[in-house]
Amino acid sequence: MAAERGARRLLSTSSFWLYCLLLLGRRTPGAAAARSGSAPQSPGASIRTFTPFYFLVEPVDTLSVRGSSVILNCSAYSEPSPKIEWKKDGTFLNLASDDRRQLLPDGSLFISNVVHSKHNKPDEGYYQCVATVESLGTIVSRTAKLTVAGLPRFTSQPEPSSVYAGNSAILNCEVNADLVPFVRWEQNRHPLLLDDRVIKLPSGMLVISNATEGDGGLYRCIVESGGPPKYSDEVELKVLPDTEVTSDLVFLKQPSPLVRVIGQDVVLPCVASGLPTPTIKWMKNEEALDTESSERLVLLAGSSLEISDVTEDDAGTYFCIADNGNETIEAQAELTVQAQPEFLKQPTNIYAHESMDIVFECEVTGKPTPTVKWVKNGDMVIPSDYFKIVKEHNLQVLGLVKSDEGFYQCIAENDVGNAQAGAQLIILEHDVAIPTLPPTSLTSATTDHLAPATTGPLPSAPRDVVASLVSTRFIKLTWRTPASDPHGDNLTYSVFYTKEGIARERVENTSRPGEMQVTIQNLMPATVYVFRVMAQNKHGSGESSAPLRVETQPEVQLPGPAPNIRAYATSPTSITVTWETPVSGNGEIQNYKLYYMEKGTDKEQDVDVSSHSFTINGLKKYTEYSFRVVAYNKHGPGVSTQDVAVRTLSDVPSAAPQNLSLEVRNSKSIMIHWQPPAPATQNGQITGYKIRYRKASRKSDVTETLVSGTQLSQLIEGLDRGTEYNFRVAALTINGTGPATDWLSAETFESDLDETRVPEVPSSLHVRPLVTSIVVSWTPPENQNIVVRGYAIGYGIGSPHAQTIKVDYKQRYYTIENLDPSSHYVITLKAFNNVGEGIPLYESAVTRPHTDTSEVDLFVINAPYTPVPDPTPMMPPVGVQASILSHDTIRITWADNSLPKHQKITDSRYYTVRWKTNIPANTKYKNANATTLSYLVTGLKPNTLYEFSVMVTKGRRSSTWSMTAHGTTFELVPTSPPKDVTVVSKEGKPKTIIVNWQPPSEANGKITGYIIYYSTDVNAEIHDWVIEPVVGNRLTHQIQELTLDTPYYFKIQARNSKGMGPMSEAVQFRTPKGSNSPHGSPTSPLDSNMLLVIIVSVGVITIVVVVIIAVFCTRRTTSHQKKKRAACKSVNGSHKYKGNSKDVKPPDLWIHHERLELKPIDKSPDPNPIMTDTPIPRNSQDITPVDNSMDSNIHQRRNSYRGHESEDSMSTLAGRRGMRPKMMMPFDSQPPQQSVRNTPSTDTMPASSSQTCCTDHQDPEGATSSSYLASSQEEDSGQSLPTAHVRPSHPLKSFAVPAVPPPGPPTYDPALPSTPLLSQQALNHHIHSVKTASIGTLGRSRPPMPVVVPSAPEVQETTRMLEDSESSYEPDELTKEMAHLEGLMKDLNAITTA
Repeated sequence: MAAERGARRLLSTSSFWLYCLLLLGRRTPGAAAARSGSAPQSPGASIRTFTPFYFLVEPVDTLSVRGSSVILNCSAYSEPSPKIEWKKDGTFLNLASDDRRQLLPDGSLFISNVVHSKHNKPDEGYYQCVATVESLGTIVSRTAKLTVAGLPRFTSQPEPSSVYAGNSAILNCEVNADLVPFVRWEQNRHPLLLDDRVIKLPSGMLVISNATEGDGGLYRCIVESGGPPKYSDEVELKVLPDTEVTSDLVFLKQPSPLVRVIGQDVVLPCVASGLPTPTIKWMKNEEALDTESSERLVLLAGSSLEISDVTEDDAGTYFCIADNGNETIEAQAELTVQAQPEFLKQPTNIYAHESMDIVFECEVTGKPTPTVKWVKNGDMVIPSDYFKIVKEHNLQVLGLVKSDEGFYQCIAENDVGNAQAGAQLIILEHDVAIPTLPPTSLTSATTDHLAPATTGPLPSAPRDVVASLVSTRFIKLTWRTPASDPHGDNLTYSVFYTKEGIARERVENTSRPGEMQVTIQNLMPATVYVFRVMAQNKHGSGESSAPLRVETQPEVQLPGPAPNIRAYATSPTSITVTWETPVSGNGEIQNYKLYYMEKGTDKEQDVDVSSHSFTINGLKKYTEYSFRVVAYNKHGPGVSTQDVAVRTLSDVPSAAPQNLSLEVRNSKSIMIHWQPPAPATQNGQITGYKIRYRKASRKSDVTETLVSGTQLSQLIEGLDRGTEYNFRVAALTINGTGPATDWLSAETFESDLDETRVPEVPSSLHVRPLVTSIVVSWTPPENQNIVVRGYAIGYGIGSPHAQTIKVDYKQRYYTIENLDPSSHYVITLKAFNNVGEGIPLYESAVTRPHTDTSEVDLFVINAPYTPVPDPTPMMPPVGVQASILSHDTIRITWADNSLPKHQKITDSRYYTVRWKTNIPANTKYKNANATTLSYLVTGLKPNTLYEFSVMVTKGRRSSTWSMTAHGTTFELVPTSPPKDVTVVSKEGKPKTIIVNWQPPSEANGKITGYIIYYSTDVNAEIHDWVIEPVVGNRLTHQIQELTLDTPYYFKIQARNSKGMGPMSEAVQFRTPKGSNSPHGSPTSPLDSNMLLVIIVSVGVITIVVVVIIAVFCTRRTTSHQKKKRAACKSVNGSHKYKGNSKDVKPPDLWIHHERLELKPIDKSPDPNPIMTDTPIPRNSQDITPVDNSMDSNIHQRRNSYRGHESEDSMSTLAGRRGMRPKMMMPFDSQPPQQSVRNTPSTDTMPASSSQTCCTDHQDPEGATSSSYLASSQEEDSGQSLPTAHVRPSHPLKSFAVPAVPPPGPPTYDPALPSTPLLSQQALNHHIHSVKTASIGTLGRSRPPMPVVVPSAPEVQETTRMLEDSESSYEPDELTKEMAHLEGLMKDLNAITTA
């Protein structure tokens, strides 16, 4: 009411000033004209002003009950006061003779004693207030719906139930939606008090959470809607004591789809029960909702979600997730948010002259999209030739006449509500100029050209008006100047025209003075129009020319569109289309052409039809088609109909499900997996799958089970132990069952084995080489309690990864065919299960030459089942490419050379795509199956390098993995803030602080910079904070000249090439108080002198130590050179016990390669000296025992090679452990079996030529990119490492690739990566001795020693070097020198620290 009084006061004030303005206007017409924006008018001419006429209050939707009273408010403002009337459902109410309805003084409608029954509802409906001022016009309000709540009726009543203490319970009480506000609950006949634990949902349902003993009792709900209360059934709720027994987790009430209007509140119910008691959390569109910190989101009774004051952003899918620790269930519901119509642009008042064209603009918004209708003086505007709806919502009035004056209203309406806005149209006399009103709503064709009226002669009528061009839709008029003004340079012209017999004229003005032609557009064909032309000068409009009758040309008589076109499916392959004869046939229809096209294609087909219907056969099943019809007469094709779309009927699937596979889970269950039939063969919506299975020994006893259409796997349980079963799957539509797959067999286990870990290493591996094949045989792992699902055999020349064959777990031998003669193959064998592949076992073998025809005895294991699969594996896919699509999506494409040239897949083959990233290094492969030649990999991490490979499988045959393709996903803005933000004061400078931080954990790209925000007010707007930019490679920053003893708040934001990430949480720091602490005082002269003395002393001591070290090294080098020359002389001698050097086969680098662990390469610009490489010792003098005393020597040797290092040569593994990378190698008195762990470099090692032993101990640049030192005894001593069993051979043969002397080419492929190995002796680990094929001559066992992995010398040289090392090794002398040097280093450290 206060707002209403304020509005009335404002209107009264406005009316007063308007009245004063009118009085001034009457006294001084010239001044009034100036105020209105136009020149003074001729005597007797006046401009009418727009009259304020609008609603102060409009009726709103109201809910009432039978027998009560209702007031629908309405009040309108105008001078004079308007007359108020009411409409109900579009009809005026006769309130004079109505004893229950009466009009209140302010215009509101009062209804007493509302009447409502099942068959008589006189008061319910839509009401509208109508205000009328006789001299002005009429306006109508928005429509308001009056709803009367019906008689109480329970659609569901509460039922007796029980609940465990601490759990949740619900009691139903559903009534008509109108009566929900009148529902209340009673417990034991007393009103039930609602609180945070006991709530009533909007449906009337009662929810009790965290039930206690006091919640037990008798419950009933009551509906009180004005009449006598209606009671539901009274039921008992029992509260049971808590028990340790678990129960299934179930939903008592799930959320359902809801529609709400902006501003309303919404409750999404979700109640779950189970033991242990579940907890509820909510997600929206896969994002967790924070109900604790949000003011609008509240959890009612701990589970149901209430959203207050709903906005459009709240629309989406909500997930309710219940979890009790044992299981998790979820439910979802869609929330749709609607909005009432709102005006973005309202109609504005318009001045105009007769014959003009005007446009009332009206722009609205709302959800659903509102419909717009126009009302003039309370009556609906019906679109016609002169009243048109343009630009969706605007009203265009053509050829104004005096009766068009009045009030026009734009009424917008949707499912949520309606709104209205209006404007007034005033038509002035022709001698009155139109005042300037921003914005004008006149069309460009009717802009007024009247100059300010002055006294003077007016022009006579234009002469010789003719239609110089007449077409079907336009006419061009020309004329000559009036006789009164032969030149006519300053004359403008208006052309008035109308249809013959129509009083409403329209006007078209010339575009510039002196122009004597106009083209009238948008006319109707074969129609008579009447034209007249008037000239205007500065004094006003002159005489009109004589009327000119012109008839437009008739159009070619082509048929119009065929009406009532309909299409309906008659079978899975046929559709019938019907239509009627065009209304404007324009002559006899000769025939029709029916066009149709499959949805999603651009190839349209057509068929000639002579009747009004046609059935098209041979269509695809369950496929959508569009149809249109064109009629033909003797002149040609007419106007096409609109497209109609229809889908053919569904049918049973025409193909079986794809990629059926069986997985034996344990002794009593088998998991079945499959893929849907190809989309073109589904022939409808797949509603389910039918699984049939039987024992292989009892083929007539078939068991059948059904699963839903979205399910692509099923666990079959309750099977017999150690029994073979056959399985097949068929797809279902609503039409029936399609064809089934072929029977597929699997056998349950005899006993339940462990499959929580990978299988152990096979107990033995034997190889027997032939000319073009190798027979591989093996025995299973000794631990028979772990599930083995098969064996993977890898083989290749120099690498066991070139080809991979997988065989059944029962198989014990396999023949590798199609090999090259006289070639060195490396073979690996791994057992695998669903957890992964186990530890590999390695062997190598050389196939025999062509000339060798000796018999070979095959080694065959006596096994009950030893099938040999097809020895020819499928060809792997080629041309694998990775196309980066976004920050988390990469498309993988490939070609299959085993397919025809058109690459069309016609058989049941499928492809397996695997991918992984090397960060972190232990990332497992992820796999996915595809039936096409591409696959979209999603869910990847931004700015991450992935590798991809593909294999093809057809039946029991599979290919090896293809060549890998690599792709790096695009960057994304950082999704996490910088972390570990700390602020400290700078010592000695209290006004300076140092901010430290760490990069974001989710940088999603290279960090290009940081922004530090700081302020003294943590609640200030972010644009008021001070900004400090920092480059991306900095993680610390100083901020100076801060105020002492002041709290500051700091936030940091990271950016990359894609934009800014989120800000960190504010960190508070108070600057210190000003004081005379020594930190702030300048350094005293005494302190400066002391510092100088310390620096000089340290420098002198350092020089002395360097000189001592140099003397020691010089003495050692002399002894070193003597021994090296002796070793060289020994090597150059004859090696009768080894045979000729050309008989020696090159050792294989790829032994143990399967277990190499890839590590990321640290590319820090400043290499950590701890992580630099150590060159390999060239003779035994450089080989020292592994103990702590060698640290200094290691540092010295490492520093001498720092100039040859590259940034990429550092091992992240070593950096992570804070020590140098090391490698153990057999050297003396160690058991023949070693526990080996291999750590490859991710970069290819540059090939280096071999150095002769007689050269000085210097490595060439680039001789090695990574090297290793022996592990200290305490490192990883507690770890149990996986072991790979190898036959001991030459000490260096498994670790280095020998290089030929420099003149010759290398003996290995330089493209292969050189793989340094990190091996370590297994401590306290029992190793089984296993006989394997010989790799080389058995060398002498050696103790561990530090080595590296450059290109190795010839085998003979290496052997002699190692054999000679025992005699030249002097550990006592070296130990003494090292101990002395270590003492000097400790003294140096003590001096430096002091």
